[in-house]
Amino acid sequence: MPSTLTAPSTDRAAAPREGGAPWRRTRVFALPEARWAAAATILFLIALPLQLTGAPAWAWGPLYALSYATGGWEPGWAGLQALKDKTLDVDLLMIVAALGAAAIGQVMDGALLIVIFATSGALEALATARTADSVRGLLDLAPAKATRLDPDGREVIVPVEELAVGDTILVRPGERVGVDGRVLEGASDVDQATITGEPLPVAKEVGDEVFAGTLNGTGALRVRVERDASDTVIARIVRMVEEASETKAPTQLFIEKVEQRYSLGMVTATLAVFLMPLAFGTGLADSLLRAMTFMIVASPCAVVLATMPPLLSAIANAGRHGVLVKSAVTMERLGQVDAVALDKTGTLTEGSPRVTDARPLTGSGLDENEVLTLAAAAEHPSEHPLARAVVDAARERGLDLPVAEDFDSTPGIGVTASVSGRVVAVGSPARLLDESSDAYSARAAVIARELEDSGRTAVLVTVDGTPVGLLAIADRLRTDANATVASLTSLTETAPMLLTGDNPRAAARLAAEVGIGDVRAGLLPQHKVDAVKELEHAGRRVMVVGDGVNDAPALAAAHTGVAMGRAGSDLALETADAVIVRDELRTVPAVIALSRQARKLVVQNLIIAGVFIACLVAWDLIGTLPLPLGVAGHEGSTVIVGLNGLRLLREAAWQRAVQ
Repeated sequence: MPSTLTAPSTDRAAAPREGGAPWRRTRVFALPEARWAAAATILFLIALPLQLTGAPAWAWGPLYALSYATGGWEPGWAGLQALKDKTLDVDLLMIVAALGAAAIGQVMDGALLIVIFATSGALEALATARTADSVRGLLDLAPAKATRLDPDGREVIVPVEELAVGDTILVRPGERVGVDGRVLEGASDVDQATITGEPLPVAKEVGDEVFAGTLNGTGALRVRVERDASDTVIARIVRMVEEASETKAPTQLFIEKVEQRYSLGMVTATLAVFLMPLAFGTGLADSLLRAMTFMIVASPCAVVLATMPPLLSAIANAGRHGVLVKSAVTMERLGQVDAVALDKTGTLTEGSPRVTDARPLTGSGLDENEVLTLAAAAEHPSEHPLARAVVDAARERGLDLPVAEDFDSTPGIGVTASVSGRVVAVGSPARLLDESSDAYSARAAVIARELEDSGRTAVLVTVDGTPVGLLAIADRLRTDANATVASLTSLTETAPMLLTGDNPRAAARLAAEVGIGDVRAGLLPQHKVDAVKELEHAGRRVMVVGDGVNDAPALAAAHTGVAMGRAGSDLALETADAVIVRDELRTVPAVIALSRQARKLVVQNLIIAGVFIACLVAWDLIGTLPLPLGVAGHEGSTVIVGLNGLRLLREAAWQRAVQ
């Protein structure tokens, strides 16, 4: 099986993305594991109906043989290579068991076992390749070149790798920042959602820090380089995703130890069953028949099916309800979660700003709709997210917007325009109120503080320099957020933690609304990872739910990572173990509960399979187990555990999980 974040095949789609960066995504059938698994599956599906309908063996036998070869040569070769290191893994044992089944006429059983293992290997290879694609693609967020300002004032375009700490770069409107640095000159609004997850652009002025990969707004900035390109926040995100993914290896090491012991035990037992009767004078044919019967009844086919059908059924059921669980391992791990950390913007909230209040000032002579109309008319030409929120609010109320003239935008302050012959300004109260100290301004300042203390963004509206009202803008809480937090608290017996890059007041207000007490705000990606590791060091199995690039390291570091799919970044979607495709937050506790149901069925199936194997093996060793009866018992246990696992496909299983 491929290791985490190994380099996948170089055969890639390279369609250009917006902005010229290539979309580097591994094609499914560019992976040899996927091609071999597909070939084995197709051959098996052609052979099976031929056999079941009574076709002659020459019609389906070669097809099964090709299925064995295409699906089994790779794990078989890997197992033989492992023998050189004096190790014996269960993959090779499965190939031997499949060949043993074929040797005594159970060709279909062996082929099915081959197909299961080949498909599992292909899915793991694809998940590994896609994660590697996303990690590398993240670097496309940061531009490859930047405009350096030399001491003599010349502008020189250079690769970002050539920039040194202390250099000065020019970031023009609409460009992405090339390196981490600090503003020396200029003012602008910078969209840094890729790093902090904040839903709104942040006003930047002299002395403020900016990050590589963030998008500059309408103002030009001169930035002093403070970190090498290899040490930027976004580069560290890439390293953290890689490192956190690799920390999952100890589980794989444990599995390998179990495989080794089981494999050695099976080989030793089979040889003993074959050789011991020979030593006591039993004929070669009888000894071989007993050994092959032992091989069949002790085969782990029932054990494999004991585990996979419940987990795969749970995956299918969750998929029908908008939750993409990427593997059976993930589905099993979901049920082990006992602590949850939630992102704020785009996870608990919808991720887009909305006007929540319109507050006309007493004495202005305007009502709510009139204040909103003036503000929306002035903001209409602007592309700022706050402007879009104001215009959308006016449209939702069905207000007619007059045409604005002489529009002007000042980064960090706001916009001005002429509306119906009056000069309307919309922007930051702190900046607009600096110009006046009358009674209107005093009342506006009080209301602005109230709105900001409640965690909302205050926007002041002035007409001809006189404040007439304020608008409150906030990210809307998802309708199912409260119920989700309550369900998660019940399932894990601990209230979720809130991890966000947003400001502490907004985070605290939202946490209070949904019943979260542990709030970590103003976090960069590495701080979110630290919070997850803190819980893990306390012995907790942590689930992280997020949607942005800034959440990806925490998603990778967590026991289980879940991404919101509709607005989630490429890296978050690929790094996460599961994706909420429809952005229905309430499905998060539901899939945890479904996983716990699956784990219960896995335990039941393992007991059933273990009892059958123990009884049949004992019969074969103590007495004489007829081969047809051994096959019937083996197949019977396989059917029972398979059908038991398929119970989770029913709609009732999801309804129980939702309750």
